[in-house]
Amino acid sequence: MPTIPAGAGAGADGDRDAAGPAVDRLDVTVCTVPAESPAADATPAPPATTVVLVEAVAGDTAGLGWTYGDPAVGRVVTGALAPVVRGRGAYDVPAAHDAMNRAVRGLGRPGLVTAAISAVDIALWDLKARLIGLPLTALLGAVNREVAVYASGGYVPYGQARLERQLRGWTEDLGIPRVKIKIGEDRGRAPQRDLDRVHVAREILGPVPELYVDADGGYSVKQAVRIAELCADDGVSWFEEPVPAEHPERLRQVRDAVMAEVAAGEYGGEPAYFARLAQTGAVDCLQADVTRCGGITGWLRAAAVAESCGLEISGHGAPHAQAHVAAAVPNLRHLEWSHDHVRVESALFDGLLDPAGGTVEPGASGAPGLGLAVRREEVRRYRVA
Repeated sequence: MPTIPAGAGAGADGDRDAAGPAVDRLDVTVCTVPAESPAADATPAPPATTVVLVEAVAGDTAGLGWTYGDPAVGRVVTGALAPVVRGRGAYDVPAAHDAMNRAVRGLGRPGLVTAAISAVDIALWDLKARLIGLPLTALLGAVNREVAVYASGGYVPYGQARLERQLRGWTEDLGIPRVKIKIGEDRGRAPQRDLDRVHVAREILGPVPELYVDADGGYSVKQAVRIAELCADDGVSWFEEPVPAEHPERLRQVRDAVMAEVAAGEYGGEPAYFARLAQTGAVDCLQADVTRCGGITGWLRAAAVAESCGLEISGHGAPHAQAHVAAAVPNLRHLEWSHDHVRVESALFDGLLDPAGGTVEPGASGAPGLGLAVRREEVRRYRVA
């Protein structure tokens, strides 16, 4: 059982001990994992998925964090963030988070910069938990031991045979009772094909599994309302980002007009963004992505914003990065078991979670931190920077 370092809390030396060992460095690796096939939605399909890995090192211990995005994220980490993180006590993650935010004030936080902060913040929390010898869910304190997941994929280019294989794999082989497919093809210019795919998905699934759709902001307000009404007979219960979330008043118009729950927030990078969505009544469930919203620290703040407005929160993407923090909040709805992110995380890490039955149990293995080990050979195989 971990012990408190001698002298902790007693004077200057105790203060240093309480802050933990100093962070020596941040190691950054950029990997590009080729796509299985075009994973298109309402936005252009990239030929590969790029992952920026960050390892926060203190002595012989390293914490792991990552984000999905452009290789430029790695340069933000090494150029702007590493200098303010190095030398800080590894236990004081909120202080490092605040220092990173202050350091990028002149760069602008949304997008690439917040993704960089997210990766470092995740790595620092993983490092702290590893140093103490606890699973991250135990360090944060769990509300629920099990975290519900929904399977996500069903990309627009999939033919019926491939869509059926994926849906049956999730629901019949793994027993996941809720699934999400993409609609909003070609920025909403193919509504009938969208509706046909939803109907086919329901026929494959049968009446029991929940069916979600994600338009990635591809529709106009009235178009989204028409699509939702036409999907009602197929039991679509979750309509993710029917219109762009940057316009919460338009999202509110859709929410007020449809029966399906409206969700958004995956691109949020700061509490004020989540507050705008929550306080304007734009969503039934707020989403946050730990690799975009400021990491573990940012995700906890987004969850608090949601709770203050009487909303639940759902974790978007990167399930192995956020399962532990998802278990730590009382207003969790579920976590996205994203096909592409799970595929990439399975290639790069060992110690993965098992979604069989529709839930995962972060920390159940007893392994410290996120419970993951980097597959070094695979990382070298996909490394581009």
